[in-house]
Amino acid sequence: MAAWRVTRPGPIATGPLDRSRVPVPRPADGELLVRVLVCGVCRTDLHVAEGDLPVHREGVTPGHEVVGEVVAPGGDVTGFAAGDRVGIAWLRGTCGRCRYCLRGRENLCPESRYTGWDADGGYAEYAVVPAAYALPLPTGYSDDELAPLLCAGLIGYHALARAEVPENGRLGIYGFGGSAHLTAQVAIARGATVHVMTRSAEARELALALGAASAGDAADPAPEPLDSAILFAPAGELVLPALAALDRGGTLAIAGIHLSDVPALNYQQHLFQERQVRSVTANTRADAREFLAFAGVHHLGVSTVPYALGEADQALADLAADRVNGAAVLRAG
Repeated sequence: MAAWRVTRPGPIATGPLDRSRVPVPRPADGELLVRVLVCGVCRTDLHVAEGDLPVHREGVTPGHEVVGEVVAPGGDVTGFAAGDRVGIAWLRGTCGRCRYCLRGRENLCPESRYTGWDADGGYAEYAVVPAAYALPLPTGYSDDELAPLLCAGLIGYHALARAEVPENGRLGIYGFGGSAHLTAQVAIARGATVHVMTRSAEARELALALGAASAGDAADPAPEPLDSAILFAPAGELVLPALAALDRGGTLAIAGIHLSDVPALNYQQHLFQERQVRSVTANTRADAREFLAFAGVHHLGVSTVPYALGEADQALADLAADRVNGAAVLRAG
């Protein structure tokens, strides 16, 4: 099968990915072999390719927003049959025994494993996934639209919970790509007033079209004090204006897996009056099922930019250069 592999982690302009012909994987006991239909292109894939995240698997195939069709279940798998449609997301394994797993916070499991980082992902024609981590997909969406829900949507949904937006609260969103444009819609559906700050003029237009109350440049001050904010851009320098925009008792959630260094904070300006900063780490399977059920009831507008599987390197280059307005997706067919 055709598959992309990260062979030389480094800046995307240096060509860290190679397109290869590799054997179709075989499902082990408890796994599903899945034919990839569409795989979303996530900024985390870019961090894996560029080496911002340490190498966990040499020559890994990226991709963790997979919409696929079950080809064959492995041994000991029940509840799945050939032809079933499933989603493959970032989280693909936890120990089930540690205090975090037992508390329902499996996203913090020290033994957690991830698709497209610890194991090969969806920048390929086929992939395998542990059946216990395969996700049901909502109806009413195309394959292109479903793919970004499986990470961009999930992490945004978890970030929204971490940001603790009060009822009818005021939410600021910094950066407006694949995850943010979905999160904004969830927040608006729940009654929040959303203000978007992003450097992309096209993204500002999209934000307003989706119902944001305002859309300004990334460094612009928010038009009113914010109850909550979510930082999606991997730019540590935006932590300061986001914190400064918070009202008393406000919460900033940082949604990325990687962030550039944060400049020095001024306690009075950025943290006093019980402002707080929270990180966001993956999501649990319960989070995923809850969000996908929400998406099935509240149809989300998903803005996608399609690429062929053979254009994965170009899709990542466009993402790195902020040339993708919405979410990039790879079509395997």
